[in-house]
Parts: sequence; structure tokens; C-alpha cells
Amino acid sequence: MERVQLQQLAQTRHWIHQEEQRQAERAARHPLPEPPAWIVEQGIGVGRRVVAVHQGWCRMSGKRTSPITRDEALRLLAEDPERACQQCRPDTDLGVL
Repeated sequence: MERVQLQQLAQTRHWIHQEEQRQAERAARHPLPEPPAWIVEQGIGVGRRVVAVHQGWCRMSGKRTSPITRDEALRLLAEDPERACQQCRPDTDLGVL
């Protein structure tokens, strides 16, 4: 009985290894896009005013975001420094204090 269980364990490990290889091949064929350096979070409604500016990796941003350039981020923060996310602090990284 122990021998059978060891054989099944070896087979399961082999299947896991094969699946990990398939996933690695798929990931190599379809790499994830590079996140934007800066994103803007917009409010709800017709005007969709800017609510906050975030660094691209920030997880505090909401669902209504879009990528922006460094110059756009600088302009938005210069207009209203309160737009800077308090978690990722894009104003510090951009040199706007």
C-alpha cells in the first residue's frame, strides 16, 4: 500500500511540474503589460473631475483611472497639491512639495 501511495505521489508531482511548465510557457508568450508610471483617478458624473493622482503601482486607486504622462501629473499636482494620493505620494516622487 505504501508503494502505491509513493507512486501516486510521484505521478502527482509530475503532473504539477508539467502544469507549471505550461503556465510558464503561456506567461512567456503573453507577458503582462508594464503598468503606467502615473495614473489619474476620476470622479463620477458628467464632468468626471480629477479626484487623485497616483503612481502606477498604487493599489489605493479606484476603478475610474486612466494613465497620464509625467507632465500631466506635474500639471495636475501644481494646480492642486491636495490631489496627491496620501499612500503612494506622487508629489514626493515628482519633486512637487
